[in-house]
Amino acid sequence: MNSKRQKLQVLTLIFISVVINYMDRTNLSIAAAQMKSELSISTVEMGLLFSAFAWTYSFLQIPGGILADRIKARVLYPIIMIGWSVATLVQGLISNFAALIGLRMLVGAFEAPSYPLNNKIVSQWFQEQERAGAIAVYTSGQFIGLAFAIPLLAIVLEWAGWRGLFIISGAVGIAWGLVWYFIYPRRLSLGKTMSKQGNTRPSSADLKTTKQQLKVAFTNRKLWGLYLGQFCLGSTLVFFLTWFPTYLSDYRGLSIIKSGFYAAIPFLCAFGGVLISGTVSDKLTRNGVRPELSRKAPVIIGLLLSSSVIGANYVESPIWVTVFLSLSFFGNGLASINWVFVSLIAPKSMVGLVGGCFNFIGGLSAVIIPITIGFLVADGDFKPALVLIFSLALVGSLSFIFLVGKIEQIPEPSTPSMSSDNSLL
Repeated sequence: MNSKRQKLQVLTLIFISVVINYMDRTNLSIAAAQMKSELSISTVEMGLLFSAFAWTYSFLQIPGGILADRIKARVLYPIIMIGWSVATLVQGLISNFAALIGLRMLVGAFEAPSYPLNNKIVSQWFQEQERAGAIAVYTSGQFIGLAFAIPLLAIVLEWAGWRGLFIISGAVGIAWGLVWYFIYPRRLSLGKTMSKQGNTRPSSADLKTTKQQLKVAFTNRKLWGLYLGQFCLGSTLVFFLTWFPTYLSDYRGLSIIKSGFYAAIPFLCAFGGVLISGTVSDKLTRNGVRPELSRKAPVIIGLLLSSSVIGANYVESPIWVTVFLSLSFFGNGLASINWVFVSLIAPKSMVGLVGGCFNFIGGLSAVIIPITIGFLVADGDFKPALVLIFSLALVGSLSFIFLVGKIEQIPEPSTPSMSSDNSLL
């Protein structure tokens, strides 16, 4: 099999896996209204249920990143996918609120290594000038997949109820986990098309996670700029993945089916944003444009556009609400190539570890934001929640401008020349 075909095969596998990943995160938001009614779940309790996934997902990001550095993708991906899919399926079989919390935590635990693993695979298979496009393609799975999945899930909800929704979602993931194992290429066969920088298979020395590596991961200013930016970017995404369908149905008065189709429009816009961002960013990089413009500009512009979510507070028409939310999510899509900075800035031996830290801090948004929104909207007013998302989008843009600074790779922890200018300590 030639390298081009292998790259396409690997990217297709990741893309579909991301679609399933986000389907199993989002199905709860589609089922929320029915579950609240049938199980007598309050708004605050629903916020806790939305958040439970991220309790384990976030705090296991660093161990997940280490696993991504140590275990082959062909083995690790099927294990974690089947694990989170079984936990998803079982949610359709129970009624106890505490058990639902536990199962959502289990989904988060199994999904924790997925994005560090995605980034590691792309770092192995794609050259630096190809990575933003590759990241954009698989990241688009969370947008285009959900754009079509949300209306489909709404139809399944009407047909099979919330229990059937979880059972069907879980069964799809179990089947795809088996497909991954048998289809993923057994070895890299990229020949001369792979640059030395692109093939980042770690050596035995690289695999030793030391205290010095952890110190670099948590004290470097550039990395904290990435982490904070990812938290703010994730806050907008988490709103759309959790409270957005409820916002349309309960606070804007749309039916389940109609809210499902309205909800699809911002996801399509985000899909367009991430593909535009990845394509333009890689083209600029190939033309020799410095990464401060080719890589950072789409992220900063995207975060600024994400702040347009605030406009929904000042209109009444569902169409205009959708316009502002779609513009906001389009910006979120533009900024979603920010994973490329992990391989550009992290020391080569720490790509998995830094990816885990990056997604850990970003994942905290999924812990904090759903609960916070649950409290903010408890009195029936959703405007404070949108003010929160607006503010965080602005903070994220400032983080990339002032903390990340120049795009350059951090030296290995053992390298004496490591710049103290980039340290927080």
